[in-house]
Amino acid sequence: QVQLVESGGGLVHAGGSLRLSCAASGTSFMFNAMGWFRQAPGKPRELVAGITVGGSTTYADSVKGRFTISRDNAERTMYLQMNSLKPEDTAVYYCNRQPTPFSYWGQGTQVTVSS
Repeated sequence: QVQLVESGGGLVHAGGSLRLSCAASGTSFMFNAMGWFRQAPGKPRELVAGITVGGSTTYADSVKGRFTISRDNAERTMYLQMNSLKPEDTAVYYCNRQPTPFSYWGQGTQVTVSS
């Protein structure tokens, strides 16, 4: 049973930066493509960045050039470096497998960007 714990969110001004972390338990992390998702109030959850086991990355157009996803398979940890944050990046951020998430979702970490 995989468990995912997100951390690193907070309140920042527009233009600021945050680094999110995702700590995974179990061995599933090492064998799966993973991603960072986010959900803003009243909106569906969306995938913003993905990374394969080998480290290939993909990004949603809305974050391309500003966010960087990375992973450390040995430490079962994944990161999301977020730069040049915008108010529209405000959301709860989650990590999970992609493209098909595990049924388990962590509690997420709140990111709030003020204008």
